[in-house]
Amino acid sequence: MVLGLLGNGLVLVVLVKKKQSWSVTDRFILHLAVADTLLLLTLPFWAVQAAVGWSFGTPHCKITGAIFTINFYCGIFLLACISLDRYLSVVHAVQMYSRRKPWMVQVSCLSVWVLSLILSIPDWYFLESVFDPRREKHECVHNYPLTSQSGFDWRLASRLIYHTLGFLLPSAVLIFCYTFILLRLLRGSQGVQKQKAVRVILALVLVFFLCWTPYNITLMLDTLHANNTIMDTCENRNALDIAMTTTSSLGYLHCSLNPVLYAFVGVNFRRHLLGLLRPLGFKLARGISLQGSSRRSSVWSESGDTSHTFAIT
Repeated sequence: MVLGLLGNGLVLVVLVKKKQSWSVTDRFILHLAVADTLLLLTLPFWAVQAAVGWSFGTPHCKITGAIFTINFYCGIFLLACISLDRYLSVVHAVQMYSRRKPWMVQVSCLSVWVLSLILSIPDWYFLESVFDPRREKHECVHNYPLTSQSGFDWRLASRLIYHTLGFLLPSAVLIFCYTFILLRLLRGSQGVQKQKAVRVILALVLVFFLCWTPYNITLMLDTLHANNTIMDTCENRNALDIAMTTTSSLGYLHCSLNPVLYAFVGVNFRRHLLGLLRPLGFKLARGISLQGSSRRSSVWSESGDTSHTFAIT
């Protein structure tokens, strides 16, 4: 949480200071940093629950759980939007967004937030502070009605929505977009800039899957266990509990790594950051100029337009 708040905080400070020179990508990064920050702020409550149990009551349980879900979906969807924008720009040379129409980016980001809010409705309705006799403590969990009583399996439906929209669909978008971007880059002339772009792309995709794949596999097993597809034994239940705690922590780490992957790899971002730190006595790295370019550029990449993000010539 501390690492993520520091990283995302620096991203937000740099973006606010350079508001007049925002690119399309910067606007998405701004919303991504906000979503990651809000999600990270819920972690202390889950840490308290893991240690001593949920002691904040049902209303706070609903609010904290809904905030987590909204910002989780928002972060994943924004990554997919960034990937799609880069794919169209690099592979097809099509600008999905234009600086002359900044409202289009805002409408896209607003749509992402609204969709994430809609997907959090089950949390507002089903999350409760419930006493777990097996663990002998209260927990903030989804208290779904029994299928026999409601005639509908709310738990299974909620999990299927999460698996589909929260992981499988964004994963498919990331794989599709970055695969074709890599192929496009590899067809071009060899160069240091292109090699850096390939490494960044591979890092983005690799870190996303390393952080979220274990958790989603564990959640799928938990879904099967809840539907009695997997034998319900004490050993299986304890193993799933441990796996859920471990893999979810790995997934949360992705929010802390986003600033590194989406901001700190950019030459301009480092230049702007060093410029902000200069009054504090920090010395600039040799060879980094603080003078602005004649063209508007993104504060996190070498160029402003996503069509030039990878410096393709």
